[in-house]
Formats: sequence, C-alpha cells, structure tokens
Amino acid sequence: MVRFLRPLSRPVTYTRWLHLFVPTGFWAVWLFVFPEHPFLPLLFLIPIGLVPALRLAEGLQAQWLLLPHDGSVPAGSVSLASSTTWPERWRTVLWLEVRALLSGAITVTSVWGPSLTVELFHAGAQGSWMGLPFLSEVAPRWWFALLAPLPAVGFVAGIVWLGRLGAAAALRLLGPSPAQRLAAMEERTERLLERTRIARELHDSIGHALTVAVVQAGAARAAGDPEFTDRALGVIEETGRAALEDLERVLLVLRESGRPASQRPTLAEADRLLESARASGAVVEATLSGPLERLPGPVSREAYRILQEALTNVLRHSGPVPVRVLIDMTDDMLGIEIANPLAEDGSALSPGNGLRGIRERAALLGGEARTGAYDGEWQVSARLPLSGAVGAR
Repeated sequence: MVRFLRPLSRPVTYTRWLHLFVPTGFWAVWLFVFPEHPFLPLLFLIPIGLVPALRLAEGLQAQWLLLPHDGSVPAGSVSLASSTTWPERWRTVLWLEVRALLSGAITVTSVWGPSLTVELFHAGAQGSWMGLPFLSEVAPRWWFALLAPLPAVGFVAGIVWLGRLGAAAALRLLGPSPAQRLAAMEERTERLLERTRIARELHDSIGHALTVAVVQAGAARAAGDPEFTDRALGVIEETGRAALEDLERVLLVLRESGRPASQRPTLAEADRLLESARASGAVVEATLSGPLERLPGPVSREAYRILQEALTNVLRHSGPVPVRVLIDMTDDMLGIEIANPLAEDGSALSPGNGLRGIRERAALLGGEARTGAYDGEWQVSARLPLSGAVGAR
C-alpha cells in the first residue's frame, strides 16, 4: 500500500499530470465547435511540429515538467535545441501526436475516476444516482458504496502510469540525436581531460614549491649560518611566488572554463628549476643542447613539467645529492634524462602520482617516458616527438 501511494508524494507526478492535461483545453474547444470531427486536430499538429523552434519549446517543458529532478535521469536526456534535420522534425511531430493522445487518456481518467467514486458512494448511501446518464438503467444497491474506492484507485494508477508513459515517450522522441550525443560526449571528455591536466599542474607546481621550501628550511636550520639562511629564505620566497602565480593561473582557468590555459612556463625557463635545485643543496650538472626556444609550445610546456617533477622527486626522496640533467633537441625529437644516486632506504622506488604524471605527459604528445632504478641510479628518461604537438593545447 505504501509503495502504491509513494508516487503521490513526488512533485513530478503532479507536474506530469499538468503537462499532459494542458492540451485538453484546446481539444475541448474543438469538440464544442466541431463535435463530428474529434480527431481532426491530430492533422493540424503535423505542420506545427515541423517548425524547428517547437522542438526547443517541447524539450524545455519536458525537462521541467516530465522528468524528475532527483538525479535519476541524466542531464541532457532531452534535446534543448531547435530541430536541424528532418528526422528531428518528424520525431517532434510524433511527440505532439503522442502527447495529444495521452492528454485525452489522462482527461478521461481525471474526469471519470473521481466522478464514478462519488456516484457509487452516493448510490450506496442514498439509493440514487447523481446524474451520470449511463448509470440510470442500473438499480442502486447499498453495496455499491463498497466499490467506490475502485475508481479512485484507478484514477491514481492512471495518472501515475500515464505520466511515466509520457516521460518515457519524451525521452525517446525528444532525446538528442546521435550527432548531439557524440558532441556532448566529446565535450564531457574534454572537460575530464582539462580537469586531469589541471590536477597535474597543481601537483607539479605546488609540490615542487613545497619540497624546495622544506629542504631549504631544514638545511638552513642545520647550517646555523646567517648568510646561508638568508639565501635559503630568498629561494623559498622566489619559489613560493612562482607557485602562487601558477596557482592563480590555474584558478583563473577554473573560474573561466572557456579560457584556454596559457602562459605556462616553458623549457626556455629551465634555468629557474636548475637554480632552485642547486640552491636546495643539490649538485646539478646540466647539459642543454639545441635551440630549445624554438620548441613547439605544447612540447616545451610539458617538458618543463617533466623536468620539474623529476627534480622534485630527487629533493623529496634523495635530498641534496648530485643530479645529472641532459636535454637534447634534434630535428624531430626532444630527449630528457635526469639521473641521481639512489637513496639508501630505496624510497625513490615508491610509485606516486608524479611518476604517473610524467608518463601521462609524454604519452599525451605521442612520446614515452621511463622511470626506474638502473646501475645504482634513479633515472627518468623521456622522449617527446616534436610532431606530437599537432593538435595539442
């Protein structure tokens, strides 16, 4: 019983009832003027449904009145755009026909259900009918009052079932076309990729800044040298300022979703990373060859982040140890190698988001990256094809 009455507590039951009941007004006027042609309005719906803007109007009504707002129906299940193809227009016409027929059915249910309930109760209690003509030939009986709840139950079941039928028809006939579904899927995929990229940006930038700050602060406290402490504070300040700039840029992208991520640091600014690592105590031996300033933007930006994450891992897991950096640019490839002695506790072998991010960045450009221990060293090696920048942002 509770399950049967539960739909009556849902607002969508009444909005569906209202939506399907609206065409009854026009139909009632038509029947009053032309009672001999009750179904002729169905023909008039054909040219009306072919109007492109009508699909948008019906889609908006269906979204707000026919579909529940509890998350059970995914967003975008109905099209909120005008018809652009003939199949969409004919589906709109078919929807109007279905809505008109459901309107007639729900009108009959809404009128006769309560009326029969009242008639049966009156016949059982008073021994007479109230006026429905087709009941005048039936003699009233006292037990008719016991049958009075049945039309009411049929009325409730009717409006619930017809409302669900209308919602199902709307999803079928007013739903997005295959082309619209593909476009929506591509848009969702693009948003997910953008979120993943922003997460990597924050991890690399903020993680690097915090690692440098922690290493510098620890070294300054251990050294007990005012001059070294001043230098360490300067490095912490500069690294923190750069991290704040990156954070502000990423937050700007989040606030303005249509704005592309731009002005990210490139490999031409690699000296800033190398100097930051040296200031943290690491002995960095760097060899950079080739016209790095002529690298394609996407390759240069991703290469900067790969170098940043590799140096961050060195400082985090191995501390101020010697680091060998080799960056070589050829006509069609950019090679990056970072190597450092393994930590005694082997912590550099622990997998994490940073190493996975390095591999993802390389794969995004059609390249490859390898990380792991080799011959007593922890090595990060990446090869990025310059042609991988085509189509990348």
